[in-house]
Amino acid sequence: MDRVSSFDEPLKKLLGGATARVMAEHLDLHTVGDLLHHYPRRYEERGKLTALADLPLDEHVTVVAQVADARILMFNNGRGKRLEVTLTDGSGRLQLVFFGHGVHKPHKELLPGRQAMFAGKVSVFNRKMQLAHPTYQLLDASDADEATEAVDAFAGRLLPIYPACKQLDSWRIAKAVDAVLPSAQDAVDPLPAALREGRGFPPLPEALLKVHRPQTKADIEDAKARLKWDEAFVLQVALARRRYADTQLPAAARRPVADGLLDAFDAKLPFTLTEGQEKVSKEIFDDLATEHPMHRLLQGEVGSGKTMVALRAMLAVVDAGGQAAMLAPTEVLAQQHHRSITEMMGELAEGGMLGGSDQGTKVVLLTGSMGTAARRQALLDLITGEAGIVIGTHALIEDKVQFHDLGLVVVDEQHRFGVEQRDALRSKGKQPPHLLVMTATPIPRTVAMTVFGDLETSVLDQLPAGRSPIASHVVPAKDKPHFLARAWERVREEVENGHQAYVVCPRIGDDAEEEKKGKAKKKAAEEDPDKRPPLAVVEIADELRKGALAGLTVEVLHGRMHPDEKDDVMRRFAAGDVDVLVATTVIEVGVNVPNATAMVIMDADRFGVSQLHQLRGRVGRGSAPGLCLLVSEAHEASPARARLSAVAATLDGFELSRIDLEQRREGDVLGQAQSGVRSSLRMLTVIDDEEVIAAAREEAVAIVAADPELEHLPELRTVLAALLDKDREEYLDKG
Repeated sequence: MDRVSSFDEPLKKLLGGATARVMAEHLDLHTVGDLLHHYPRRYEERGKLTALADLPLDEHVTVVAQVADARILMFNNGRGKRLEVTLTDGSGRLQLVFFGHGVHKPHKELLPGRQAMFAGKVSVFNRKMQLAHPTYQLLDASDADEATEAVDAFAGRLLPIYPACKQLDSWRIAKAVDAVLPSAQDAVDPLPAALREGRGFPPLPEALLKVHRPQTKADIEDAKARLKWDEAFVLQVALARRRYADTQLPAAARRPVADGLLDAFDAKLPFTLTEGQEKVSKEIFDDLATEHPMHRLLQGEVGSGKTMVALRAMLAVVDAGGQAAMLAPTEVLAQQHHRSITEMMGELAEGGMLGGSDQGTKVVLLTGSMGTAARRQALLDLITGEAGIVIGTHALIEDKVQFHDLGLVVVDEQHRFGVEQRDALRSKGKQPPHLLVMTATPIPRTVAMTVFGDLETSVLDQLPAGRSPIASHVVPAKDKPHFLARAWERVREEVENGHQAYVVCPRIGDDAEEEKKGKAKKKAAEEDPDKRPPLAVVEIADELRKGALAGLTVEVLHGRMHPDEKDDVMRRFAAGDVDVLVATTVIEVGVNVPNATAMVIMDADRFGVSQLHQLRGRVGRGSAPGLCLLVSEAHEASPARARLSAVAATLDGFELSRIDLEQRREGDVLGQAQSGVRSSLRMLTVIDDEEVIAAAREEAVAIVAADPELEHLPELRTVLAALLDKDREEYLDKG
């Protein structure tokens, strides 16, 4: 048998069509290899039961327990019957219910004293935990001797509990695994023998056997260590090969010219760059001076001066005769960047031809909602090279957009851009342009190594001089309404002292469709206050104008407004003509108004940790201290409140991103754009396995440096090819 083919065998050949279909549709398992890599989520020690006391609500669970009693109840004047079974495991009790025709078999089988495995979704009825119509498997035999034997065989075993779905219980998955387990012998081992022996790992077939059918707990640990390492290593080899291939690509070196645009810009800066900005700029300029494309990730706290670093890189490229493009995730942000960059550059942004003696260049904006004439002019300036710098949304990626000589692409807020978009823009250069990716979401080192593993990383971690501290507090609106009243007083005080404030809400609330949903939710909310819809910009602005902030200029800003209208509001807010801006998260990135000192975030528990941190970064940008109030009706003991307290307790974005990751697990963090990574990680968790990832990266770099094509490691090449099937290969190509 060919070594790969048994792993590629479709499941329906071995398991039959119906089971294979459920596995494909609900668990995304298609081949023997997929199923062998569908590892148990945990293991039950038979005899040691899942404590019934710890059952999570609303989740599919598998429990092993003993029947305490069973009784049939009649209802509907004897027309309907219901079987109620009480289970016990010493820690607690659980009720099972079966209805109608479904009661006969369990009534005969689930007799007091019998032990069985039960699976179903936990719900609450009459204040008691219950499983309705669970599936079950008896764990004893009718004959007493057989029963003892079965229990003995059973008690010693570790029982794998698989990630399951409603259509397929854990033990049916276990039976399917039994059917394919012999194929584990054909597993292609990606680890070079020297590496495997050096680290004392079992061979792969043995690891697969131990993870699915462990005899001891030590088996599980052995198998997990090996399988985690495989995942980290194969991924890091893929990324290392990617980085190696990039160093082989040609790119035009872009070196700044003496007395050019960059020098002229630096000369008119009213402040000196921070040490961090100097250091990161040097890393970037060194990359730009090489003949292969820079791929760098620039992480910096909100307000650490990333835009300044990126702008200086763009000016250096214009000096060297190229063009630079900055890609922003939203129109508001593109306009904001365009405004702040032209302001920073002054008359240098009004130049004639590229590299002209008057040192200036044109800085153009390109977004989807521009008028035809303005758009035509912008496109013309790009193709002639008149514009050295263009700032835009994904409208920049369209086929119509052509450059004279694209030398550098700066991507702002990477986590909102798919790799495809990054790639489309890169393909517009005569040769691959240099790439600088910026993010204000601090990314822990391991995630950076995994998700952005094909990028070199620079970190800006000091705030520029003159930035002020931000005080953050949680306002428990439900328990202490007078705290909320005091919050609005604080906003008024800030405005009286000549400053401005933001109020952020999760929802817009001006749309008929939304209104309908809102009304339905409001009705639900009257019955259950926890179900009320999130607070809306339009409603809150109205309430504030009439109530707590009467007499102040209160304006709204959200994504559904016409671009000109948005621009107008932002301009007036920046000019100080608006006291309070009530907005959605459109202000989350890039809005820069140094005079805004206070921010009130309504329903703060509805935002993620890093989002709150981003929002908070909009205040305290000037010399006056900032204030951020997180308003929430969440219960004091809830995880949501714990999250808010964590945000209030620290301004360190890296610390918060760790908390965020631990709460959300990495699926959301790796995000859709990184689906190639996500779908290949089954055992490895990016947060907890930092040492494994770092060590695997080191080994991978060494191996690729010595043998870029992996000619001497055919097994590793085979496994990589399987991991990087079409879409994942593309994902890595586009990184």
